[in-house]
Amino acid sequence: MRTYAEAGRHWRATIADAQAGDRRALDELVAGWLPLVYNIVGRALNGHADVDDVVQETMLRAVGNLGSLRDPDSFRSWLVAIAMRQIRDRARRRTPQRLDENVPPGEAADFAELAVLRLQLEGQRREVAEAARWLDDEDRQLLSLWWLEVAGELTRRELAAAVGISRQHAAVRVQRVKERLEVSRGIVRALDGACPDLRDLTARWNGRPDSVWRKRLARHIRGCGYCGDTRESVVPAERLLVGIALVPVPAGFTISLALGGKTAAAATGTASVGWSAKVLTALTKPAVAVTAGATLAAGGAYVVVQTPDDPPARAAVVPTAASTPATAPSAPGPAPSASASASPSASASERKAARYGSVVDAVDRAPDPGTPPAALPERPASGVTSSGGAHATMNHRGDAVTLSGQGYVLVRWQISPQYRSGALVMPSWTGLRGRLFHVASGGGRRMDDPVGGTDATATGMGSKATGYTVLPSGTQQMWQNEYFYLTGSVTLTVNERGADYGLNVFPTTWDAVERDVTSGPAQGAGRYGLVRDTGEDDTPVPQYVTRETPADPATVPQASRV
Repeated sequence: MRTYAEAGRHWRATIADAQAGDRRALDELVAGWLPLVYNIVGRALNGHADVDDVVQETMLRAVGNLGSLRDPDSFRSWLVAIAMRQIRDRARRRTPQRLDENVPPGEAADFAELAVLRLQLEGQRREVAEAARWLDDEDRQLLSLWWLEVAGELTRRELAAAVGISRQHAAVRVQRVKERLEVSRGIVRALDGACPDLRDLTARWNGRPDSVWRKRLARHIRGCGYCGDTRESVVPAERLLVGIALVPVPAGFTISLALGGKTAAAATGTASVGWSAKVLTALTKPAVAVTAGATLAAGGAYVVVQTPDDPPARAAVVPTAASTPATAPSAPGPAPSASASASPSASASERKAARYGSVVDAVDRAPDPGTPPAALPERPASGVTSSGGAHATMNHRGDAVTLSGQGYVLVRWQISPQYRSGALVMPSWTGLRGRLFHVASGGGRRMDDPVGGTDATATGMGSKATGYTVLPSGTQQMWQNEYFYLTGSVTLTVNERGADYGLNVFPTTWDAVERDVTSGPAQGAGRYGLVRDTGEDDTPVPQYVTRETPADPATVPQASRV
């Protein structure tokens, strides 16, 4: 499986090749991103018969306008925005029709049922999928994006851009949808129960979820001791949706890429052969190009098929913003001790010889408990301002804070392995202007140190009972408190799916760093802190830092050069 950086480079190259008229690249692009579009449209329309048409129109417009896309890194957000426009256009064009009460509800297309069956969802995950049926159209549209955000396929910035609102407004709307989804989950649970009063209430219900019955059932549940008694602990929806795969595109799903009915002759007859002409020429060549997910046949039709025996020269990749890094362990386990790593840090002489921008903050040996830290050089500090205020808390994918000025910054880690053990996705620093150093680590312990108590296996990264959070191979083990020195500006972004760790970001001072690394927490230090700042131009930089501003910060390479 590819790393984020590799996946980002792969798709940038694929998009560029497709824009240049490479039919295999176009084929791979459509096959790779079709599942994302299909899931957005399918969930937003709840499997309505128009899903096929809206998906086809979305891909048609994306292919037809691919030549106008200037930044390949923005392809995903651009494609999602097209899909949402098509969904809204379909809603405006639709003529309200009275439901046929004689048609059994089971015969209607239903994306929730498709998700349950194809992804084999059980328990509360099944409950969340079925609860989506009870949402209004506008809420389902936003749910289709939020579901993919939590699952790691979209960022909050992309969600907000697709809906055409600010991130702050998106947060408010997402919260309202989550509240309505929880009400709907209660309805699903109640309907699965055996309340006699509820049976009487629903005796004349046709089985089709709608807003009127949602209000009736919610009102009943609020006043019913039987339906409102939840014996099982209810897990928040965002915890349940983490790691759920995309619903597979049905076999035989066909997309006709006729590009508005134009012909190759008409397109190529113009004086300037543009993007559409290149695509149309490729589509009408008497050949068939095949990928692992789709067939591009002469005449311009994509047909989803089984993987052919003769694979194409280009390997198809399913795009995801949250794929497990290639270097992550295949099974959860305790985070490897840095001291056991085969990649020790550079020697002091090597660090002295290094120039600013060389990444030496790789896996290293932790100091023994009780070892005093080196002296912490005091750098000039006029103060750092934060877009998140004096105390920014970030725990969702896409949450970000921009720091500006000159001085010290604390990033405090809070790991929650009980919700999802396994590979952790590191945050990244993007859009760096000026310089950023990793000056010290503190908090009295590294996150892989034992945390005491009755469980001898428990560390800050998890325990044998809950599972362990595991860093990508070669990543510097974080301490509870990590300190950085900034002169300029930079943005720190959370890339983890769901809310499986939190980052608290505080502008701080040299005095506060000094106190932390030399004394540790009030209950007594397991370790003193670790000072990395030499006061020279060889102090390490964070591993995941770049001066670029990629559309997906998760694609920042682990070994950055700034």
